[in-house]
Amino acid sequence: MPYTPILATLGYVFSPDGGRVLMIHRNARPEDAHYGKYNGLGGKLEPGEDVVAGLKREIREEANIECEAVRLAGTISWPGFGKGGEDWFGFIFRVERFSGTPLTSNPEGTLEWVDVARVPTLPLWDGDRHFLPLVFDPASPQFHGVMPYRNGKPLCWNYSTVVR
Repeated sequence: MPYTPILATLGYVFSPDGGRVLMIHRNARPEDAHYGKYNGLGGKLEPGEDVVAGLKREIREEANIECEAVRLAGTISWPGFGKGGEDWFGFIFRVERFSGTPLTSNPEGTLEWVDVARVPTLPLWDGDRHFLPLVFDPASPQFHGVMPYRNGKPLCWNYSTVVR
């Protein structure tokens, strides 16, 4: 059967000094599959939209800021991640410069600046703990990984890196 995942972006917006990251605490809708978790910003690509345009649109919609410098940190294939077992494929970005003042909340939850060192202590998707160190280290090489999910839990994590 062909692999036809839902395509999405996930962006981590860093403070100018790189010490904090803007995250959403998904606490607005109890029926949300992400309810209670912290995550980066992003979402599904729209038809005819490239991944950078999709990232910028999602961050504009979710945080009301404009991305000025973005870098692809990597990609992840998440077979079985969706509520109904749908496959997802994510383009993971570092947003290294932006303009505007981020919102404090949106319909999905509260937007919070979090110290990068504190992120591992937050309620996250279990799988995020595997790839976030690669995203949060600006010297880390670009990665491309696979993280199959079953029943909301990652089964394994494998990735390759691209040396610049």
